[in-house]
Amino acid sequence: MAHHDHHHHEPRNDDRHGHHHGHGTTDTGTDWAEMASLLESEAELFTPLYERALGWLAKEVTEPGLVVDAGSGPGVISCLFAEVFEGARIVAADSSAPLLDRAAERAARYGFGDRFGTLAGELPGVLDELEYPADLLWASRSVHHLGDQRAALAAYVARLAPGGTLGVMEGGLPTRYLPRDIGIGRPGLQARIDAVEADWFTRMRTELPGSVAHTEDWPALLTAAGLHHNRSRTFLLDLPAPAPDRARAHVVEILTRTRDRLAGELDADDRATLDRLLDPADEASVHHRPDVFYLAAHTVHTAVRPV
Repeated sequence: MAHHDHHHHEPRNDDRHGHHHGHGTTDTGTDWAEMASLLESEAELFTPLYERALGWLAKEVTEPGLVVDAGSGPGVISCLFAEVFEGARIVAADSSAPLLDRAAERAARYGFGDRFGTLAGELPGVLDELEYPADLLWASRSVHHLGDQRAALAAYVARLAPGGTLGVMEGGLPTRYLPRDIGIGRPGLQARIDAVEADWFTRMRTELPGSVAHTEDWPALLTAAGLHHNRSRTFLLDLPAPAPDRARAHVVEILTRTRDRLAGELDADDRATLDRLLDPADEASVHHRPDVFYLAAHTVHTAVRPV
């Protein structure tokens, strides 16, 4: 599933990211294979955050035999799991076979091919094909692409071994990459984009097959699924200005998607500001501004299946 375009909310921007984001690919209408390189570059940008999150997980989950990355996309996080858990078998599961091909190629390139498998099909049902239960099942910004999130979590729990851990990366804070006042247009552009993105995300959720509205209290949802020992922690990606080229390119990507998808919901002044921010010939664009940064906060929720 791939991370979102991340709603990054964009479709994954944060998954706004994100959907940008390691995000999942179960919603319809997005050609995830076409987005593979974008998803990979976003996940690579976020690697420092993922490494910290996985390091935190590794203190609690010791020597898992099977780690499943549900909604793996092109497998950047899956391969990080292979690095962190050297003795584990890793299975990347996603609805997009082309993205899983990228994941398998990546695993082979990094030398994990002998203990790396893929599972193509719609989540959560495809996990019924696992040969044995998972000791760690991970879903990064993908559960929110499933219509009934509570039912999806229950299905994930059913694939956990007794004592196994479910880790869900959902929530956090809207990503920031520009100052409040950028010297052009009306101050507060990002906050207004966030509001439009939030409405977009609500519509996206509502239109999913089998959509059920749940309070997005992830620890409570994990408890309702029969898990205990809940823990939550938020991890930062903090790339100060002037942002590195990779982060700057990602900001261009986010703003381009925002303009293409949501510009009709912004006023004319904000649309004009977006156009300037995306014009490589304009010194005020994100291509040239010295004040572009990248600050993201993603939250991981974990809980354990009782023995």
